[in-house]
Parts: sequence; C-alpha cells; structure tokens
Amino acid sequence: MATGASPVGAVAASPAGGTPSPAAARAGEGDLPPLAGFTVAVTAERRRDELVALLRRRGARVVTAPAITIVPLLDDEALHSATLACVGRAPDIVIATTGIGFRGWLEAAEGWGVGDPLRTRLRQARLLARGAKPCGAIRAAGLSEEWSAPTESCEEILRRLLDEGVAGRRIAVQLHGGPQADFVAALRAAGAEVIEVPVYRWRAPDDTAPVRRLVDLILTGQIDAATFTSAPAVRTLLDAAAPDTPRLLRLFAERVVAACVGPVTAAPLREHGVPALVPERARLGALVKAVTDELPRRARRIRVAGTVIELRGHAVVIHGELRPLAPASMAILTSLAARPGAVLSRAQLSAALPLNQDSHAVNQAVARLRAALGDTRYIETVVKRGFRLRVDP
Repeated sequence: MATGASPVGAVAASPAGGTPSPAAARAGEGDLPPLAGFTVAVTAERRRDELVALLRRRGARVVTAPAITIVPLLDDEALHSATLACVGRAPDIVIATTGIGFRGWLEAAEGWGVGDPLRTRLRQARLLARGAKPCGAIRAAGLSEEWSAPTESCEEILRRLLDEGVAGRRIAVQLHGGPQADFVAALRAAGAEVIEVPVYRWRAPDDTAPVRRLVDLILTGQIDAATFTSAPAVRTLLDAAAPDTPRLLRLFAERVVAACVGPVTAAPLREHGVPALVPERARLGALVKAVTDELPRRARRIRVAGTVIELRGHAVVIHGELRPLAPASMAILTSLAARPGAVLSRAQLSAALPLNQDSHAVNQAVARLRAALGDTRYIETVVKRGFRLRVDP
C-alpha cells in the first residue's frame, strides 16, 4: 500500500440512482471535502503516489493495489532489439506517443552506449508527436518534431499517414505500455515496415495478493470507484476475479464507478458492455475531477425521524457531520434505504451483509448502526417481522 493511503477498511458502495442532494451536486462547496465518505481504489504503479495524493486531498479514503508492474528499461530485451534496429538503419518516420516513454527510450539507449547514434538516426527521420508532452520530450532531446496531433490521438496520426501514403516507408512506433495492434496492423497493411519500440512494457506484478484483495473488497461492497490508467491493469483485475469475473463486471455496470484515464484504457470494460467513466482529456487531474464530480452525485439523501441523512460510500452525513460506519452496518442501512419505510426481515438483511451472516449478526449490525447514527428513533424494530427506517412522509 502506498505511503499515505488509508488501510483497507469498512466501506459499502452507495446505491446508484438515488436523488442527488444539492450539497452533493455542488461537491466541495460545503464544509466536507467532496469525496469524504467514499473509498477509491488506485490500480496504477507509475505515478501512484501522485494519484493517491490528489484523491486524498479531496477527502477520499484510498486503497492501492498495483495491477501491473513496469519492466525496467535496461532489462528489456525487446526495447534493446528495437533500438538497435533503428540505429542500424534509420527509420523514415518516428512516432512519439508519450513524453515519458520517449525520454525513457533515449535514457535506455544511453545506458546501452548507443545514445548518440540513436539521436543521429532520429534527426534523419520525420518525427511525429501525439500531443504536447511528447513534443516537449522531443525538443528537450535537441530534436524537432515535424507535426503534432492536435487531438492527441493515435487515430489522427494514422489518418494523416494513410492519407499521404506509407508504402515502402520504415516507421518506428514508440508504444505506450502495451501493443497497439490495430495501429501497427493498419500501417503494415498499407505497405509500411514497422518497428515496434516497446517502451515501459507492463506485466502482472510478482505479488498478486493486493489485486486479489481489491477484488474481494469490490465484491463485498467496500469500494465506490476504481481508477485505471492502462488497459492491462483492467485485464489483470478481471483475470484476478475469476471465477467471479461476471459478478465483478456486473458491479462495475451497476454500482462501482470504473474510472479510466482514456478510451483505450476503458476498452476491456466496454468490450463486455460495461460503461466506464472517461474524462475528456487523458490526464490524471482530469481523471480525479471526473471521479470527484461523479461520486457525490451518487450520494443518497433520506429524511428519517425529522433528520436528513445522506449516505456516502462507507459513511453517513448527519447535521453536517461525517460518521463512518462498519461494513455490516453500512450494508444494513443501504438495504433499508433502498426500500424506505418498508419492513425487511432478518433473513433479507442477512443476505445483504458482506459475508452473508446469520440473524445474530444482523442484530449486532443494527445495534452498532443505531449507536453510530446517535439516535435510536431512526431504525424501528417491528416485532417478529424485522426492521425499517422511520422515514418521514
């Protein structure tokens, strides 16, 4: 777990579809931070601490579980081979897709003793950039780009190259984290020779326990949103959930926000028909803002025994005060709030508990819930039938 991230604790996801409160819709205008009461998972390894800090600054409880790990550049034989291929014979076109990846490529080449020859070959090539950050890396290396994609998309670069024709051209594509099969295949189909430069390749982590633990937390309703910065991280999490992958996908579709930094990252979820929250710009700040806007909208407000109670992930807000709840207590309250005023039997409430416990566990959870809410009037015991929220008309 990253330094500063909260330890894994109690959380139950807020039910989607409730009436948003004015305070929730204005996320951040009140005394409480906009993400107070919500738990967000971070699956990234690179820039993990930055993402954790941004979420915690907005009040979120953060759980970290790196779903992928980066292959060290100097140990990467595939990158070494691609670099020597570019040094041995200059490419006609070089496509830089990320600033950190382009810089990392040059740094690795320096470590292998071929930094100067690689720069010479890059000066001989046409350099195309996927946006401002790779442009900055190109210029910092003393090179100049010929063109940068205004939309920062590989699709725009591909259209430009196909329109001008690439038959017989030798093109080096600096990948960003994983294969870009469709992009490379389209260039090859148009007659280009393509060198794939796999900078910062990802693989599953050696220790998969944190990922499996995250799966358990999602399945037991203790995560409100999970953030992803790469498609491989999504696939690793889905694989780790087997044989409960269909259930995990259903939770992402119905209750847990799957926040992806861009459409490429979201693709594995969308292939399964699962909607993903994707910001307009593929930036960490934009990703955090999207989560900050979305989760408070899912907070649910109900008036019980003359008091407005707002349900937020693993906590409730009463009289402007955030009160964290244990997972079992939150599960009970969420179930009762889903059917305001209805009597739910102990058997029904037992099924809602994280570990599907017995009626004794239900009684304990209700007792703790009443204590946490600070008023026994909110939850009424209906003799021989169960419990209900004393909801105002």
